[in-house]
Amino acid sequence: MRRLLAPLLILAALLVAPAAASAAPATGVAYQIKVSKSGLCLDVPGASTANAALLQQWGCTAGSTWQQFTLVASGSNYLIKNVNSGKCVDVPGFSTVSGAQVQQYTCVGSQTNQQWKLTASGSGTYQVINVNSGLCLSDKDASTSSGAAIIQETCTANTNKQWAFVAAGGRTWPATADGFASTGGGTTGGAGGTTVTVTTQADLARYAAASGAYVIRVAAAITISPKGTEIPISSNKTVVGVGTSGQIVGGGFFLGTGVTNVIIRNLTIRDTQMTDDDPDDKVYDYDGIQMDTADHIWIDHNTIARMNDGLIDSRKDTTYLTVSWNVLAENNKAFGIGWTDNVTARMTIHHNWIHDTNQRNPSTDNVAYAHLYNNYLQKVASYGNYARGATKMVLENSYFDTVKDPYYPDATAQLKQSGSILVSCTGNQTTSGSAFTPSSFYSYTLDAAADVPALLRQYAGPQATIGV
Repeated sequence: MRRLLAPLLILAALLVAPAAASAAPATGVAYQIKVSKSGLCLDVPGASTANAALLQQWGCTAGSTWQQFTLVASGSNYLIKNVNSGKCVDVPGFSTVSGAQVQQYTCVGSQTNQQWKLTASGSGTYQVINVNSGLCLSDKDASTSSGAAIIQETCTANTNKQWAFVAAGGRTWPATADGFASTGGGTTGGAGGTTVTVTTQADLARYAAASGAYVIRVAAAITISPKGTEIPISSNKTVVGVGTSGQIVGGGFFLGTGVTNVIIRNLTIRDTQMTDDDPDDKVYDYDGIQMDTADHIWIDHNTIARMNDGLIDSRKDTTYLTVSWNVLAENNKAFGIGWTDNVTARMTIHHNWIHDTNQRNPSTDNVAYAHLYNNYLQKVASYGNYARGATKMVLENSYFDTVKDPYYPDATAQLKQSGSILVSCTGNQTTSGSAFTPSSFYSYTLDAAADVPALLRQYAGPQATIGV
């Protein structure tokens, strides 16, 4: 939703020294190998154990051994061995041609077409370079689609050639909210009501607006018409994607005054940007999720990207809100909070990967208690965590990579920070006041800030095990 931001103070830039790098991948550990561009994993199609099976990228699935690889030392280089098949990532025929698709093949440690070296590139990611060809492992055409070929091609700093090695293991995800959404009676969504599965806009809109409790399973990519429509959700609803299949394309959701007890989970909400809008996106008010005076809301494990206005707008005293494990990406405005003179809102914002954004990351205005922890902000152009008005903000164990003005309060807000890591950041990193003590409201567990980038690359956004 539109609003005018208070002018930011222009301060002298302060270069923040890089933090110590996270540990490099180790031999003998099973990893999922995830490409930064798409967030998808290196995959052996159909769990094949055959020689010459061509490799692809696919949605990361916990426990899938055909997506797990170990590093085997070969001199100063590595073989990359699939856990399921026992075969190694191989460039067919010792090819030196850019664009050759890689395969799995019986491991031969002396063969340079199976030897790879890892070169740090990006935050916690690596280029994977074939020793024989000198070319980099890449997803073809920088595709973001499952099934795209994995190839070797000329090394560049592009994110389709940056790979995160995420230790395999997996997490289980609770069905109930944590943080402030768990307090004041809790947030259960449509639990105990009717469960329906939808694949069309008409059915989604009908059940979302219905009276009574519903668990609405979104089992397909639903294209919204007219573009930019925000589907109203009424109280006592869970809207959840089935595995990684649920998408809202060209639209979003709206929670109005008095709406309570709503869960929006495990969805991809994307693509309402309008090319004819002004640079600040003020003409087409198309949000991913907009909340106006709603309460007890849990927004969890979604990817929200490329919306014409805000990815998330929490407005007009929306409270008891938890926003967790989401990817918020590729947008001018990420997450705006405020639009009120009252100071009553309570919210928890944790384990979100916010990247390639400009403003509102979040901008937090007149929030009584704002608890932000274990978030990963990457490539943020305007400002990061901004406490405004009478906000009391606690910021813990987050990771800021290439962020302008990573965190700061205005003259009337309070911001307490501990344990965060800043890499290649400039500008404000300012605290003020004692804010509050989150553990007096609920219990929570902090991850180490150094682990946050890899953790969120693996687990933020829709998960194959949720909603099934």
